[in-house]
Amino acid sequence: MAITRRPPVPLLGERRLSSRLYELDVASAAVGRTMKVHLLVPKGWSRDADRTWPLLYLFHGGDDDYLSWTRETDIEQLSADCQVLVAIPDGGRAGGYTNWWNFGRPGAPQWETFHLDELGGLLREAYRAGDAQAMAGVSGGGYGALIYAARRPGTFRYAAAFSSPCSIRRPALAATLLLATASVGRTNPLAMWGLPVIHDRIWRSFDPICMAAGLRGTGLYLSAGTGRRGPLDPPDARRTVADLAEPLVRSTVGPFLRKLRKLDIPVTTHLYDRGTHTWPYWRRELHRAWPLIMQALGCD
Repeated sequence: MAITRRPPVPLLGERRLSSRLYELDVASAAVGRTMKVHLLVPKGWSRDADRTWPLLYLFHGGDDDYLSWTRETDIEQLSADCQVLVAIPDGGRAGGYTNWWNFGRPGAPQWETFHLDELGGLLREAYRAGDAQAMAGVSGGGYGALIYAARRPGTFRYAAAFSSPCSIRRPALAATLLLATASVGRTNPLAMWGLPVIHDRIWRSFDPICMAAGLRGTGLYLSAGTGRRGPLDPPDARRTVADLAEPLVRSTVGPFLRKLRKLDIPVTTHLYDRGTHTWPYWRRELHRAWPLIMQALGCD
């Protein structure tokens, strides 16, 4: 007889959207509200199986939500023949993929805790996720993949970041992150990590360059363009604020790669001269990184 396992956080709802795609409602104490998650299960998956499956997290960008990966990519088709669970959780509008400092007071939102402890525990206990784990993300979601892996050494076999900041402490990027958090999240951005320089200890603990040693043993994939129009941009595409993001995140890649080389940590890169901060390029990068992620998870 199958053993009934108690999920570590309340699962308030589960809807089957297609043969392999589920939408979950998860009551998160860490975030302080009910969170949405898309979950793609592999062919032959069963919640009562004796075996477990490798787990891949996909994280969205700052001004987006958990619907983006199934809306903007062919992740359902790409993963169709792979024995892997794909979890696509909400990360909040400007949630920052971080446990917020909150001026030294405990409380929500605690995004790292939600994604890796609450949701991770639920996926292990109720959906047969195993110990082999990887992460990938676009823009701020790629930062999430890098910093989660760095802050939890040895937990993840692979982390892929597409057009993602590889540091948060560079002045131009720090200012941009604070402004974006205030604008998109409509909240006090200083509650995330405090004031730059003054609360540098906190900023360093969430900076991929400062935490890079924790990435030893994790496979890495980094890609970014320059912001210049490229082959995947419509010829009549209008300029947007997002056009400023690509050169800004690209400026953080070089210092991060130098730190990785200093630590003798290998990384696969695709740095292209033309390409914007948009999904057509991230779909391409997903396909380039996919075989490497599957190999790391033992699904090749």
